Amino acid sequence: MNAQIVIDAGPALNFFATNQQRLLFGVLGSVTAPSTVIDEVRAKSASDARFCRAAAVLSKLPEKRLRILPDDETPKLAAAVRRICDTPMAVRLTTAENLGETMVVAHAVVAAEKGTDVFVLIDDGGGAHMATVASRRIDRLCQQGKPFGSIRLISTCAVLEKAAAAGLVTNRADMRARYERMRNCDDGLVPIDQTQLLAKANWRHLYNAPSAPTMHKDLGRTVAP
Repeated sequence: MNAQIVIDAGPALNFFATNQQRLLFGVLGSVTAPSTVIDEVRAKSASDARFCRAAAVLSKLPEKRLRILPDDETPKLAAAVRRICDTPMAVRLTTAENLGETMVVAHAVVAAEKGTDVFVLIDDGGGAHMATVASRRIDRLCQQGKPFGSIRLISTCAVLEKAAAAGLVTNRADMRARYERMRNCDDGLVPIDQTQLLAKANWRHLYNAPSAPTMHKDLGRTVAP
């Protein structure tokens, strides 16, 4: 069963606006994003100088790296949106606030109900809560015998931790510089000393220790309960 990653606008801007897309894809391989999220990234790129590089990065990404998920109304997508926010999809699409996060979680639900294991890459607190609620519902239905996949939550910091463990970041100084560039774009990222990004466990390869397990299986350990 192949895992699918659905990315929200916040993490997309963190990586694309700082020209660190190679790090993102080096860890995740490829991602998907709702068309609403793509629109949000382009709008931010056009309106805020901090994010001006993001649109150029988007325009150069092949589909094998970033697949856009259409937000056209379908019965399953509409049902997922209704369950998340108790609002008809046609009405919800008219309100921009938190729309990207809603569509990220809705697409994740549709994929999980088809049997796919999904990782939702999201930093926003409200969006993370939505994803956690959806994840618990899918898990309950799996326990009842439904042939569903799963939804797990990951973050910008989780991706960076795996990048460090995989040797994609040179050293702690390199990580600190990369993270500070992201913080200049994302006011929601906490200071690096409040994360595990500099923890020795993420830098075992510098001490000739066995490298950490790779990618999707290992990322699953970072999810919300």
